Amino acid sequence: MAQYTQWQNNSLYTAAGTINDEARRLDRGAFFNSIHETLAHIVWADQIWLSRFEGCDAPEGGINESASRFESWDDLTAARLDMDQLILAWADKLTPDALTGDMTWFSGAAGKEITRPRWLLIQQMFNHGTHHRGQVHAMLTAAGAKPEDTDVPFMPSLDA
Repeated sequence: MAQYTQWQNNSLYTAAGTINDEARRLDRGAFFNSIHETLAHIVWADQIWLSRFEGCDAPEGGINESASRFESWDDLTAARLDMDQLILAWADKLTPDALTGDMTWFSGAAGKEITRPRWLLIQQMFNHGTHHRGQVHAMLTAAGAKPEDTDVPFMPSLDA
């Protein structure tokens, strides 16, 4: 899933790079309004989940601020590239034991402490990104950009 995430992020950012900043920032009625804001939220969410799994520093701000963390397209793109590398490195060192047991964290979204199985939360991190990337894919298509296919069996790394 880390490889899939990187592939799909590359596809969306490449497609988004073919349209201008005004088109990326246009409110298209999505939950996080625009292509830029939705992509920024995905970076923030990946950072927050990885901070929980790894015990490293969490990004500042909550969900409400997540969409406005990156002023420029270049800053957002650089953050995504860095995050994908961190996720790949983290996933490469996961062991079966890392998927066992529970994890407890304070959820700002729910406003309370929650405990869930670690495997479920890892699945959630990837599922969350897939959900919002689907929104971005639709917004890009509507804007005239052409992201790649999203089907897992067509992932280029599977042909290597």
